[in-house]
Amino acid sequence: MMQDRRNIHDKIWDAHLVTQFDDGRSLIYVDRHLIHEGTSGPAFDRLRREKMPVRRAELTFAVVDHGVSTRPGRTAASYKPTQQRHQAMRTNCAQFGIPLLDIGDPRQGIVHVIAPEQGIILPGCTLACGDSHSATCGALGALGWGIGTSEVLQVLATQTVLQKKQKSMRAWFEGRLQSHVYAKDMILGLIGRYGASAGLHHVVEYAGPGVEQLSIEARMTICNMSVEIGARAGIIGVDDLTIEYVAGRKFAPKGALWDDAVSAWKWLNSGPEAQFDAELTLDLSTLPPQVTWGTSPQDVTSVGGRTPDPSTEPDPNRRQSIIEALDYMGLAPNQPIEGLAVDFAFIGSCTNGRLSDLEAAALVVKGRNVPEGVQAWVVPGSTEVKTEAEALGLDRIFTDAGFSWRESGCSMCVATNGETVLPGKRCISTSNRNFEHRQGPRSRTHLASPASVAAAAVTGRITDVRKLANGS
Repeated sequence: MMQDRRNIHDKIWDAHLVTQFDDGRSLIYVDRHLIHEGTSGPAFDRLRREKMPVRRAELTFAVVDHGVSTRPGRTAASYKPTQQRHQAMRTNCAQFGIPLLDIGDPRQGIVHVIAPEQGIILPGCTLACGDSHSATCGALGALGWGIGTSEVLQVLATQTVLQKKQKSMRAWFEGRLQSHVYAKDMILGLIGRYGASAGLHHVVEYAGPGVEQLSIEARMTICNMSVEIGARAGIIGVDDLTIEYVAGRKFAPKGALWDDAVSAWKWLNSGPEAQFDAELTLDLSTLPPQVTWGTSPQDVTSVGGRTPDPSTEPDPNRRQSIIEALDYMGLAPNQPIEGLAVDFAFIGSCTNGRLSDLEAAALVVKGRNVPEGVQAWVVPGSTEVKTEAEALGLDRIFTDAGFSWRESGCSMCVATNGETVLPGKRCISTSNRNFEHRQGPRSRTHLASPASVAAAAVTGRITDVRKLANGS
């Protein structure tokens, strides 16, 4: 019998290939299409002008998340600059028959949080969304990628999209995580070692003992940041944890359909003969908590590390980028990261706004207090996460310590809703990007795990969370 040398990416791609064109592009069927208020408006305008319907409205799901206020007690009118955009979303969804998870809906939340949470995305599916972090769903053995507004139009009109197939890369995590080191540290460590363009033109499959030990929500953190290593998407093979996670969710198959689906999902793994175009490796056994120091996720070091000295960098382009990043961040060469004072601490985003993330942060926060001069926010990734966290009393742990407990949304991660870090101020954040001005004009962002952000929030400075856990 001929052995199947295809990896997961190959298998899903082949199953969704409609036709192949001579120019190297393929027409791919899209199982699920997610839209939000930020990138869908012009696509709907074009549909109206061309008098075109939405091809499969029941396979498209809409949410408002990027421009919503997360202020406690918020309404659709809480942030006036995006009111018109949100109203357009409601009008568009009503006209074209698309389900909308609006403010006030108990299912509302960040698009990449609610898709797996509600069972909208399933193993083996293709998913397209007008947002670059759509790779999050790869944690369930699905193939998801971000698209632009013109492609949003194409999917709405045809339920297909033109794509060029990417190469396949495997990132192998060896060993096991130490205590108080998390999935966020894993992916930051990988990006820091190989650079922000290592995965360019690839789909990355995350594998190895280090991935097998992770919960599904932790795997989502890994896949979410695939684009930060330059990849088009990220994916992880299906195992028993995957099946357990999907079972019983609102849009998951039921009854006999469930049994058939589980049988079909068993093939969503890369066998020993599977081939990859490139390989990355990272040993987790000695990996400490990671913190970024610059203006790219690749600008990362251990919490006990120092900023780089550009004078020792042989590559002139990299040397210049280090100089510019240090200048923007207000840091000096060879400066220790631990002990750096912070003004803001943000726990949330599609990377780390899930229940397990809030639980990890609450363990650090409990019994401690946010010092004067530090603003600390917790923004659940969805209304469902918020409700579950409150049932566990996590909200009281955070508010007793001096955190602001918010409604669900993208919030300070993308800063398109009036929730920003002030100019020149320093924020430690669980989000996925630390680009210049990402969290507001001239804001300075350090990326870290929820536990590490919590440690900084209650000490007022970047701190090795392991010291707090050990009672120091």
